[in-house]
Formats: sequence, structure tokens, C-alpha cells
Amino acid sequence: MYTFTNLLVVQYSDPGVHFHAGLSDCKAIIGEAAELECKLSSEECEGIWYKDGEEVKSSEGITISKEGSFHRLKIHKVTEEFAGTYKFEADGRKTEATIAVEDPPRFDTEELEAFKTPVTVKKGHKATFKLSYIGREPLKVQWYLEGEELSDESTIKLEHSDGCTNLLLMKLQRKDSGEVKIKLKNEFGTVEAFSQLIVLDKPTPPMGPLEIVEASSSAIDFKWRPPKDSGGCKIGNYILERQQVGRNTWKKVGPIGPEAKYRDLDVDHGRRYCYRIRVETEMGTSELMETEDIQAGTKAYPGPPSAPKVVTAFKDCINLTWSPPSDTGGTNILGYNLEKRKKGSNLWGQVNPLEEMIKGKGCAVKDVVEGMEYEFRVSAINNSGAGEFSTPSEFVFARDPKKPPGKVIDFKVTDSSYTTLSLSWTKPKDIEGVEDEAKGYYVEIRPAENTEWDRCNSNAITMTTYTVKGMKSMGMYWVRVVATNDGGEGEPQELDNYILAMPPPVRPRFTDAKIKSFMVVRAGNSARFNINFEASPWPEVIWLKDGVPVSKKVTISNAEGTSQLLIPSAERTDTGIYTIIVKNIVGQETISIEIRVTDEPKPPGPVELDENVPGTVTVSWTASPDEKRDDRLHYMVMKRDSNKRTWNTVADRIFNNKFTACNIMPGREYQFRVYAKNDMGSSKPSESPKWLISTKKEKFKVTMPESKPCNLQSPPKFLVPLKMHTAPQGYECYMSCAVKGDPTPSMTWLRNNISLNTNTNYFISNTCGVCSLLILRVGPKDTGEYKIVAENSMGRAECSTKLTVRE
Repeated sequence: MYTFTNLLVVQYSDPGVHFHAGLSDCKAIIGEAAELECKLSSEECEGIWYKDGEEVKSSEGITISKEGSFHRLKIHKVTEEFAGTYKFEADGRKTEATIAVEDPPRFDTEELEAFKTPVTVKKGHKATFKLSYIGREPLKVQWYLEGEELSDESTIKLEHSDGCTNLLLMKLQRKDSGEVKIKLKNEFGTVEAFSQLIVLDKPTPPMGPLEIVEASSSAIDFKWRPPKDSGGCKIGNYILERQQVGRNTWKKVGPIGPEAKYRDLDVDHGRRYCYRIRVETEMGTSELMETEDIQAGTKAYPGPPSAPKVVTAFKDCINLTWSPPSDTGGTNILGYNLEKRKKGSNLWGQVNPLEEMIKGKGCAVKDVVEGMEYEFRVSAINNSGAGEFSTPSEFVFARDPKKPPGKVIDFKVTDSSYTTLSLSWTKPKDIEGVEDEAKGYYVEIRPAENTEWDRCNSNAITMTTYTVKGMKSMGMYWVRVVATNDGGEGEPQELDNYILAMPPPVRPRFTDAKIKSFMVVRAGNSARFNINFEASPWPEVIWLKDGVPVSKKVTISNAEGTSQLLIPSAERTDTGIYTIIVKNIVGQETISIEIRVTDEPKPPGPVELDENVPGTVTVSWTASPDEKRDDRLHYMVMKRDSNKRTWNTVADRIFNNKFTACNIMPGREYQFRVYAKNDMGSSKPSESPKWLISTKKEKFKVTMPESKPCNLQSPPKFLVPLKMHTAPQGYECYMSCAVKGDPTPSMTWLRNNISLNTNTNYFISNTCGVCSLLILRVGPKDTGEYKIVAENSMGRAECSTKLTVRE
């Protein structure tokens, strides 16, 4: 081991040329070029290249060049013989790297482009895929069709020869169409190539269902769906044949083009027709699809319109509107028939005369009796006649409109939580001719930050109570209720003040049945204490230690109705009185807990015995180191004599450092043990020397063993390693580590395996085993791996790190 008393900074002068950048290992592919490059600190210096120890010069396959301070060795076309270790040496400095020659699988570029072109063949024919490749054997060749690997079988042939592979697919079917992939793999890598196989076949038949656009007395117009598979070809024509139902012959209509629709104008009213449809492509004609029978001039009645809607109602007139039917029956809607029925009656009466249909989509019904309640229904009419009636309208009274109701009375909040609000009110008063009776109510809320009111119920409620749900906890809301009847909506009634989404106020109180007021925690363990409480609104929770806020070390976790105090890895300094204060707008509650952090005490110091009074022994001892910081620490004394040979407790809970034992018998040998004790337990004992009462006291002798010389020699060892460094460009960077060893080791700093001990750009020091390197202004050239090597006669040790320069 070694030590120094002064810091010594040694600055060396530049010894000559050195490398700014050394050679780097590289991988080269056979047939391609490879290059090695290094950079010297001087442009004038020349150097020599070596391969596996032998000098290399420019030749037919290698070019050696120098450009300023850069020196390069370029191999034009790599072969196996170029693999090896290359070294560049200049002015006594050298750097080396390895070229590893690899031969991964590769495809010929021109053949690969041709391979990517899709291959199109007809059904039953064969397709060939061929591709050349290079790469070191053993080399695995795999072919795939639509992701499934292919192997030799009756319709698949795989052939592999030197540098070439063939795939032959025979008796191809339409379903064989898809992606073709070849995959090559050897020890150096994997390569893939893709192509497409398209097998042409006859198309499948057209698809239904048939859609009849028109089936009138003069034309049949219909559509169908194209075939599921066109066989890989464009549809040229649809070929149609027609048969009049009841006859045995089919009439050829002929090719009609590629659109899947046909309008037949050569029909007779009332007759039924059937059609056969085929698809025609360049690969041939599909099987046929035969349609259902279609009747020319079939009566098609319209569907039902929407239910009539009451626009206004008076004692002598009720105004209605409706929407036309979605199914018009294939022709235009000519008009409508309207019927009415009194409530409680089964008889519907025609509103409009049968010979006078309603042309518009609404009607004013005047044939009503004041005070009676009616419902209405409507049917649409087209060329075929009147269709189905709509569903009936809502019942409506033939009377003048009602007046809207007034404001509700006694509007108040009956209950609340963080997400709900319960409301109640009394129905508004009826004032004849001014405000009619309320039939229902709407509840509306408005968050304080918004200007728009949101309606809570889409349909009016008849009850005078309502619970608003989905409110934002502690959100601020304005609330109102609107009464409504057949005459419209009345004026809203608002609460006088805004509402906070929270339960009714509750004064804080602790809910634990019994809360501990004292806790003992072993030093190094965590101390955790939970307090449960209830309060509304959400209270503020404060923890204090000895009357001041707890330190940042203490973690406080608050959740709804509970608070937790956590002291991770408690220390003796964490001992104290911890107080929790829970307070809100209603009041506050406080409770305190004493937490004592302690550990098993350390044993007392040496124990001494003395005879002040005959027949007694005074036992005294040095205090335990924990006595000053633990006011609950005390001592216990145990005694053993040569007669009983067992240890017995003679005193406990002694708060001083002395005890007098009585009844000491002459002729017996005594021994005492003293223990330190606290809330966590007792320490190891401190033992007294043996005590024997005799007429002649002998001197106490201590025999010391003979000391032996100690050999402190040891190999170098890093006590503190180098750390990773990231330094901004232009700033200084300081690296340091600590090493021990005897004899004193010699230290060598290297960057990218190049020694820095003679480089004046770095300040290197070694003080008391602390080795440091300082770079005053970091630049991009300083990026790299830094290593320090320690050597002495006992051995060698290394430590390394990396420096990254940030712009």
C-alpha cells in the first residue's frame, strides 16, 4: 500500500506522432470492396501496412493511399485470402484491426428483376420459376406459395444445382394463384425474393339475389351481382336467355355488355318471365344462374307512411302532417287517404272523400267535436291503388291550446354525494286563463364554467322528485326545474345558490375503534401507520412531527377516508410525537402517536469487580454506547458461582452503572454478566473476570500471544471504478478512479487502445491511489473508450469507460 501527502500534476511534452483515430474491425463480403482507414496527428508522417505480420504494398487487388493525415488500404474485390489481421505502423506507433470475410446468399440483380414479374398461366398448364444465386455452402433453399413451404410431390418439382434453383408447378388450378417466395439461408445471413402466380380460369356464375327495379306492363328492369371470381380476367359480356313461363323454349337475348343489369322492353302485360345469365371472359363462359319468375305489370302497392303527427289542435280543427312511405311500390305516389277514430271506438271513418285523395303530406281536419279525443291514420296511393295504413297517431283533444304552467314551488335539495344530487319540489299553482296544470317536469343543470343548460331527462317526468347522476366530484353546478303541459313549457325555477357535488357537510372524526398511541420500530425497518376517518367535504390532512411538518423522507398517502404515514428505513432520529390534523369547513380533529425508533442495544463496556464490604462484591461497568440516545435503556445483572454452575438474574431495570451483590461465600468462584436492555430486547453480555474470595489475593495476569510479522503485499485492485461520461462540447471532463496495491502499481491511461501517458492534451495525476485524467476542452475527437491499466510485481488490473461528446 502507498500514500502521498501532496497532489502532483505531471504534464508531459509531446513525444511525436500519435493516432487521432485507429483502425476498426470490419466485415467484408466476397466479391465486394473493403477499406481500412486510420488518422495520424501529422500529415507529413509515412507508415507501413502489415497483414498477419507481413508487409503489404499496393498491387493488382490492393490500393494503399495517403490523403493528408488519413492512411487507407482498399481491397477492390474481396476473396477468402484477404481475411486476417491488418496493422498500420508509423513513427513507432501502431494500430491494428481484423477483416472477417463473409459470403452470405445473394441473387443476381438482373435475374431478380425478371423474377419479380408476375407469371400468368391458364388452368391445367404449368409455371416455372428460376433464379441464380451465390453464397457459401452449405446453403438452404426454400420455396413458398402463399406462405406455405413447398416440397417435391406429384405436381411440384424442386431442382437445385450449382448456383441455380428451379420451381416447376404442374396441373395448376385457379386456387393455386398467390405469392411465390424463395428463401436462401447460410451461416452469414438470409435473403428472400417474391413473385406472383396468376392462374386463369373460366369465371364462376353471376350471383343473386335478383333486384327488381321495375316490373310494369311495358318493361321488366332488374339487376344482379357480378361473379364471386372472374377467373383472373376482365368481364367481357353477360349472355342472357329468356323463357316465357309455360313454354319450353328459351330465347337468346344475346351479349349485353359488362354491366350486371338488363331492361327488357319486349314483354306482355300480365305474363311471367324467367332469365338465364352467364358470364363471358377471354377464358370462356361460366355456368348459368337462373332467375326467379318475374311478372310484367304486377300490381305493387306502396308501403305505409309514417304515423301522422299533430301540429296544432283547436276546438274546431286539428292540423296533421306525415312523411311518405319508404316503399313506393315502384311507381310515384299519387296521393293519400286519411281516417280518424274517436277514443274508445273500433270504427275508423274516412276524412277525405274516396274520390278526392289528399295531394299533399298534411291535412287540416275540421270535422271534429269539441272536447272529444281522436287518433288518425293515413295510407298512400300509387298506380296500383291504396297501400297499407300507417300506425295511428297519438290521441289528441279537439280543444283550444292550453296555457303553459307556472314555476314550481318549494324547490330544494334533499340529499347529495360526490356524483349525485337529489331534488324535490311542489307542483305550480293553477290560475285559470293564465297558467294551466303542469303535466310533467324537466330537470336542467349547468356547470359553472359553461353557459349552456343541459337537460337531464329527455322525456318529461310526472314525479316531483328527481336524482341527478354522473356529476363531477366537487363540481360547481346551477340547477333548475321547468314545468310543462300540452300548452308548452313554463318559466324555469332555479335554486338560489350554486350546488357543490359533495355529500352533506360532516365534521371530521376518526373511525378506528382503538388507535395505538405508541409504536416501537426497529432501526432499518419501515414504520407504517394508518388512520381512518370520515369527513365531508373532503378534508385537508396535515402530519406534524414534534409540532413541525414532517420531513420529505416521510411519505404521506391520502385516499378517501384514510391517511397513511410511511417512514422507509427508519432511523433513531425519526423518533418523536407524530400528530395528524384532519380539518374541513365544519371543523377539525387531531390525534397523536409516539413512534420510537430503536434497535437491540450494544453491550456495556468492560465489567470490573471490587470488594468494598466483606461478603459483598460491587459490580461496575462502562455504559453502553446507546445509553445517551435511548432514555429507556437499562441494565440486567446475572451471577454464576462454582457451586451451582447456572446463571441466575440478580438484578434488573438498573438505570446506573453499578450494582452490589450480597451473600458472597468464601471459597467459591463467582462470575458476573451485564446486559443492556430496551424495548427491542437485550444486548450480548459483557462478562466480568472470575472472583474468588480467599485469604490471599493473587494478581491478575494477562498472557499476550506472540505477534507474527504481516505480509501486506497484494496485486492491484480497483476500489472505485471509472464511471460513464457524457460531456458537452467545449467543456472540461474529469475522470477518476481509486486503486490499491503493494508494491505501488504503475498506471497507464489509453484511449481506443492508444497510450495517453505521453499526450499533452490530457492532464494525468495519481495521488494516494486516486488516479485522474482531465480534458480541459472536450471535442468530437475525444469520443471513444478510455482504459486505465494498473501493474505491479504481484499482478495486473484494468478498468474502462466510454466518453460521449454532446453537441
